[in-house]
Amino acid sequence: MSQDLTFTTVATYLDKPPCRRCTACGGERAKEYLEAPDRFYAQSQLYKLIRCPECSLVWLEDPPPPEELGEHYGPDYDAFIRKATEKRPEKQWQGALATVRKYKEGGTLLDLGCGAGSFLKSMQNPSWTLYGIEMSAESAMLAQSRTGATVYTGDILAAPFPAETFDVITCFHVFEHMYSPTEVMAQVWKWLKPGGVFCIHVPNIDAAEAHLFRSYWYPLELPRHLYHFSPRSLRHIGMALGFRGVNLSTIRVSFIEYSTRYFLSHILTKIGISRPALASAPIPGLVWRVLRKGLRLTLLPLVAAIISMTGEGTIVEAVFGKPD
Repeated sequence: MSQDLTFTTVATYLDKPPCRRCTACGGERAKEYLEAPDRFYAQSQLYKLIRCPECSLVWLEDPPPPEELGEHYGPDYDAFIRKATEKRPEKQWQGALATVRKYKEGGTLLDLGCGAGSFLKSMQNPSWTLYGIEMSAESAMLAQSRTGATVYTGDILAAPFPAETFDVITCFHVFEHMYSPTEVMAQVWKWLKPGGVFCIHVPNIDAAEAHLFRSYWYPLELPRHLYHFSPRSLRHIGMALGFRGVNLSTIRVSFIEYSTRYFLSHILTKIGISRPALASAPIPGLVWRVLRKGLRLTLLPLVAAIISMTGEGTIVEAVFGKPD
């Protein structure tokens, strides 16, 4: 995700002052859910999340305006995300590839927020014609040169693709960054051919880990994540736009390591011990890397499995279909 990424127009933002009417189901009983700072950069400013009790959608109240949101990304964030997506991409995208191929074996595919093209590269095949949308000009150029895809640089809602162009549209860990996800999904409906599918991956705000760690849960990513979804809230949005829910399930990926780091950093700060923010954390020494590797292979999977048994997985995988 790029520091330039806002995925909305300023006009759209200004037309929608902060309110507590749910954009997913229209409910008007939304309440304060929790407050948390930007823990990735170890900032002190608190951000307030609002939750709709009707459909479980959670959103950031009074988000930074689009022209300022880029300040909350920055090169450290870009490097951190790039490292996560570029390291062992064949494993990173294994599940997403399997999902797409389950519904379509070829055709025209558009990846929203394609970044430097990691997912598009994994989709390279004569059966597919690839497209992407990316706000960062640098990342868009890299994606195009790496994959041969046609990449539009700019806002999703401004992309000039004709109606009924794509067989598949994907959106992996981007939907939560958008100011106007409902408007984007409506645009996806227009771009999809009849019988096309829209595949989404987003953090699950109703995951067992989210309930356990609360404000320390790593995927909150405030204020970069503007909305927080569950299978229920995504279903409300999709169904209201005319999609049929082909599949809504959760994936058991663990964020325990970073969530625990946030919690321990907060405790250490309380007793006067400072620790570098995750954004600027130095490369660990050999001893710690060996120890961390051991924990990742032994204790952390066990803890994650125990936690996941008490509730939903951490990632929502939603596949919506446009009827024929």
